[in-house]
Amino acid sequence: MLDYPIKFYPILKEKIWGGEKLKTILNKETNREDLGESWEISGVEGAISVVSNGELKGFSLKDLLEEYKDEILGKKIYKEFDADFPLLIKFIDANTELSVQLHPNDDLAQQRHNSFGKTEMWYIMQADKGAKINIGFKESVSKEDYITRLEEGKIVELLNFEEVKKGDSFFINTGKVHAIGAGVLLAEIQQTSDVTYRIYDWDRTDDEGNSRELHTALAIDAIDFEKKDDFKLNYEKAKNTSSEVASCQYFTTNYLPVEGEIKKDYGNLDSFVIYMCVSGKGEVSVNGNSEKIAQGETLLIPAVNKDVKLSGENFELLEVYIK
Repeated sequence: MLDYPIKFYPILKEKIWGGEKLKTILNKETNREDLGESWEISGVEGAISVVSNGELKGFSLKDLLEEYKDEILGKKIYKEFDADFPLLIKFIDANTELSVQLHPNDDLAQQRHNSFGKTEMWYIMQADKGAKINIGFKESVSKEDYITRLEEGKIVELLNFEEVKKGDSFFINTGKVHAIGAGVLLAEIQQTSDVTYRIYDWDRTDDEGNSRELHTALAIDAIDFEKKDDFKLNYEKAKNTSSEVASCQYFTTNYLPVEGEIKKDYGNLDSFVIYMCVSGKGEVSVNGNSEKIAQGETLLIPAVNKDVKLSGENFELLEVYIK
C-alpha cells in the first residue's frame, strides 16, 4: 500500500495579500484572485491533507500515520512525534506584502499554545523585478526603542530588506521578524505550527475598514532584537546531485536538479522524503510505481521505501527529510 509516491490534494488558503500566481504559474485550480497559500502536506488540526492518488486515495494524512506509523515517518521520528506529522509544506504567493511577523520557539509555543514553535525556510521560485523580503533588523535594537518605534508607527525604519530572485533561499529562526514582500512566489518548509505573532500590517484594512489583529504583547518576549546575518543560504547547483540548502534539527532541505535519469538510495535514512517541484516536470518511481510531478506539485515518499528513481529533462526539486 505504501510502495508508491503519495500525492495530496492541495489545501488552498485565501489571504488579504494573495494573488493569482498559484493559479497562473503553479496551476492550482481556483476561481479566486486572492489565493495566498497552498498547503501541500499538512497535519495541522482543521487542515489535514487528504491523499489524491493511488490505493490510498481518500485517506487523510492522520489516517495514514495512525495505520502505518513508522513505515511512513521512520522509526525515530515516529517515536518522537507519534501520529503527528512534523512538517508543514507550502507554496506562497504574495501579491502585496505580508504582515511583519515572527514565530515563538518551541518552549514558548508549548507554554502558550500547546504547539510546536515555527522554524522555517523559504526558496524563491519567482520574483517580480525589484521584489524584496524583510528579514531581521538593520541593526540590533533595544526592546525600549522597538516599542517606541512601534507606538509611533515607524517600525519599518528598523527593518532589514533584501531584494530577491529565483533560486535565493533564506532560513528564518524563531524570533526573527520577517515579511514576504509583494511580487514573491516561494516554497516554504516549516515545523508543523500555525502560531504567528503579527506586529505590523502596513496600516491595511479589509473591505469593511477593519484592521487585522496584532499580537504586540505576545511578541515582546518572543522577538530576537539582535541583528544577525544568519539568514541567506548558499548552496551548490550541480546536476543530478543533492546539494544541501538548509539543515537543522527540524528538517533538512536539498536542492536537486534532475537531467535524464537518476537513482536515489535512502537506505541509510530513517525518514520520509518529500519532493517539492520548483521548476519543470518529471517522474518519480518507487518499486516500479511512478507518479508525474510538475512545478507546484509535491510528493511524499514513505520511509519504508529506500530506492527511488527520478527521470525528466531539466526539472528542479527540493528534497526534504529529517536527519
